[in-house]
Amino acid sequence: MSRDPQPGWRSERFSQGYVADYKPFVFVDGEGVRCSLYVSGCLFACEGCFNEATWSFRYGTPFSDELEDRVLADLAHGSVQGLSLLGGEPFLNTEVCLRVVRRLRETFGRTKDVWCWSGYTFEELRGGSPDKRALLAGLDVLVDGRFEISRRDLSLPFRGSTNQRVLSVPASLAAGRAVPWSPTRAASRGA
Repeated sequence: MSRDPQPGWRSERFSQGYVADYKPFVFVDGEGVRCSLYVSGCLFACEGCFNEATWSFRYGTPFSDELEDRVLADLAHGSVQGLSLLGGEPFLNTEVCLRVVRRLRETFGRTKDVWCWSGYTFEELRGGSPDKRALLAGLDVLVDGRFEISRRDLSLPFRGSTNQRVLSVPASLAAGRAVPWSPTRAASRGA
């Protein structure tokens, strides 16, 4: 198993369309009340990964129309701030993630935010395959970078090691470089 999957690899090469779990109305996977979708499959195999069971691309159950409808119904609740995509590796499961993000944007526009955790860096994704660039463009916040156990710091908000970053995706794409996310910046744009 590779510990450094290349960002040019397309999702359909690996993804089996499975999800490991779906957790509505959670408070830990980003800011505010969230609906969290955990996709199956990851090739990074980071030592100390908190969700090692999701490395298998066939872990859990196939993503279905019924689950997609449930996610969108839960997102419609007024207290829910947005969707969180975790894994596994969302950018090796872009078929599932893009399907949900596109429907979220069609239904809610930018009134709900989308957070995503990835072992890829912003720079890798920006230069990656078309499916990765499309998913990146649909996000509001990206927590990027491989988890490194030697740099683990459990006091960090939203990430596990000091090399990982919490980025504002719209600001990063506009600037052409990684721009840190901050609650102040998010509040000022109405997210």
